[in-house]
Amino acid sequence: MACVNYSKANRIALITLNRPESLNAINAQLTAEFQAALVNFRDDPDVWVGILTGAGERSFSAGADIKESISLAGVKTSNGVKGVGPVRIDQIWKPVIAAINGYCLGGGLELALTCDLRIAAEHARFGTPEVQIGTIPAGGAIDRLPRFINRVKAAEMMLLGQQIDAREALEMGLVNKVVPQSELMIEAMRWAELMAKAAPVAVRAVKEGIIKGYDLPLEEALRYEHKLLDHIRETADFVEGARAFKDKRKPEWQAK
Repeated sequence: MACVNYSKANRIALITLNRPESLNAINAQLTAEFQAALVNFRDDPDVWVGILTGAGERSFSAGADIKESISLAGVKTSNGVKGVGPVRIDQIWKPVIAAINGYCLGGGLELALTCDLRIAAEHARFGTPEVQIGTIPAGGAIDRLPRFINRVKAAEMMLLGQQIDAREALEMGLVNKVVPQSELMIEAMRWAELMAKAAPVAVRAVKEGIIKGYDLPLEEALRYEHKLLDHIRETADFVEGARAFKDKRKPEWQAK
């Protein structure tokens, strides 16, 4: 059985972590299949937006497969980033929504942090329990979490290893929205459709500007922003957008 399911329709790709019997825990097979899915998503010109979720209603992903992790004792990581691989969502300029349908722990949370938007079901739980089992959240949480939420709260989550619920995650800015489980994929799809109707070159430039500009000094970030704008003004979609607005019609985007 595939550990990752990939499908697409109407410019939107759906990537589903598919190990529900293990709370969609991340093992070597899932990592390899997830990497293949990301390459497919990145390189497919007919796909403009992605949704990432987990199979079932219990878990987005509960993190690394502990049984498999035991066999890695004493093994050094090659790049210091576990369970992520060479292709990452935050290195692909197409936007991705995380639809968090339950436990979002450890490597699962780290995966969700690479997404651009996060919608959580009301019963979702978040946490970085690694210190409780003798390791650290080195799949990106140590560096990303303090950038996404208050540093004090990030330290609390990682040092205590305790879980928080969806409402607290919303209050601290870890997720964008909380909805009932029955509405999770409906809302994620609605957001994806809104982005898929926008100019894809513009949406991708916004994502690139947010990610690359975040850690730059303001003046340097503003220069990069204008560099992106100069590029946008040379695209066919920029011309089409202006013409469609003038003609009072829907634009026909080409993603170029």
